[in-house]
Amino acid sequence: MSNRIPAAGRLFWAVVVLPTLLAVLYFGLLASDLYTSEASFVVRSPDKPAASALGAVLGAGGIATSGDKSYAVVEYVRSRDALRDVNHDGAVIRAYGGDGVSIFDRFGGLMRGRTSEHLHEYFAGKVTVEFDTATQVTRLAVRAFSPRDAQLIGQRLLNGAEQLVNRLNERAQRDMVRFAQAEVEEAKVRARAAADALSRFRNARRILDPEKEAAVRLQMISKLQDQLIASRTQLAQIARYTPDNSQIPALSVQVSALEAEIADQTGKIAGQPGSLSADAARYQALRLDADVADKQLAVALAGLQDAVNDARKKQTYVERIAAPSLPDYPLEPHRLKAILATFVLALVAWGVLRTLIAGIREHHD
Repeated sequence: MSNRIPAAGRLFWAVVVLPTLLAVLYFGLLASDLYTSEASFVVRSPDKPAASALGAVLGAGGIATSGDKSYAVVEYVRSRDALRDVNHDGAVIRAYGGDGVSIFDRFGGLMRGRTSEHLHEYFAGKVTVEFDTATQVTRLAVRAFSPRDAQLIGQRLLNGAEQLVNRLNERAQRDMVRFAQAEVEEAKVRARAAADALSRFRNARRILDPEKEAAVRLQMISKLQDQLIASRTQLAQIARYTPDNSQIPALSVQVSALEAEIADQTGKIAGQPGSLSADAARYQALRLDADVADKQLAVALAGLQDAVNDARKKQTYVERIAAPSLPDYPLEPHRLKAILATFVLALVAWGVLRTLIAGIREHHD
């Protein structure tokens, strides 16, 4: 029995007393205070109703949150790019690797490397960012060993998020306008091709408008027919009353000439290859193509103007609900809670080990 008491005492000291003393030493004397700077914001998008077709496709409504860009902001804050932006002047290294920070807590302290990978891993443990899908609010918390450093890093992360949203805005605007400009260029090509085809047709036929040309020829035929009727009437009267009149041959020639001219003009309007009626059908097809191309160009130009206007109006932006705070007191470490937790866990471990050892001894006995 006398041999068992020291063994039980050694187990208690090793499992309970020593870890508790180390916890008291670390959390009571060595652990550095951690200050938490908190901020909250939303990524908003002014999404107003638009009368244009392009605006209808892009959406309509009042001020709306932009969930996609909120997720982009969250990913940015967790990225190496954010660390690089915040640490451009060494602020992160100074905040977490200074001599005023406990060697157990600082970056590059005991059993910690100082590579960029280690820095990113360390920094990620000090920054928390969460996006609430229900409220669309993004919350940012930065822990540092001084209030000023925590606030400074929070401000730089928030500024970087705003710059990211601005870059996304510029890219979206460029894409929107570039797409509309491409539509305009395609419409211009089609309009030029249709106009060139119509011009070649006119030059080949040497007429501007077959329909108008046909109307002119019809008027000419009408006048020729009037002349033909008058000449025939005159010829018939002279032949009836004065058969030997010297005007009869001339009138006969005139009637024949009028009939030939009417037949020629009628053939040019219809019934012959290359007649105005055939040209009119081809002309109408070319004119229709040109009109459609012109209307498409007008629509594309209007779409380009709408795209430019929408690009100016649709500005997604970061609206700060609460700016990064300057903490008054450290929230971490929870010294008493950590010491008590260590003590309780050590007691549990000691109890389990003691039970196991007792069971083993009883088994051997």
